[in-house]
Amino acid sequence: MGLGYVEGVTHSYIRNGTTTLFAALEVASAKVLAQCKPKHRHQEFLQFLKHIDKNVPKDLDIHLVVDNYGTHKHEKVKRWLASKKRYHIHYTPTYASWLNQVEIWFGIITQKAIRRGTFRSVKDLITCIKTFTDSYNSNSRPFVWTATADSILQKIKIIFKLIHGT
Repeated sequence: MGLGYVEGVTHSYIRNGTTTLFAALEVASAKVLAQCKPKHRHQEFLQFLKHIDKNVPKDLDIHLVVDNYGTHKHEKVKRWLASKKRYHIHYTPTYASWLNQVEIWFGIITQKAIRRGTFRSVKDLITCIKTFTDSYNSNSRPFVWTATADSILQKIKIIFKLIHGT
């Protein structure tokens, strides 16, 4: 067990499969578009982008905040995004995924629906994700930043001093 964990996985834990969860957060409402895919390749990411395109009104610009994962920078993804003038892509710096508000939602779904869950199949896991997402969207509230820039910079200074002293 890692630091901060009060429980772990038992020796008899069996993984019954995995899924890749793609999610897009509408910042103004905190509603989430989510899709589960069997893999996390550029093909699946393009399918998800097309899902976003179908579900977001055509008169709105779309700002994608993504990490530096290779899937997001694949040549076919770049070409598709270049052909869609309403799309603007923003890459978070390495180790700065906390800047991406959808990561907050990933933490919420992990804590409230997935962690400690028992899923006998990938289908059961996907059903749980869809059920949670639907419920979440019916009661969503925008996220509010509570930290100030000064408080964040102060924490960075403290961490720098700790790291620099090693």
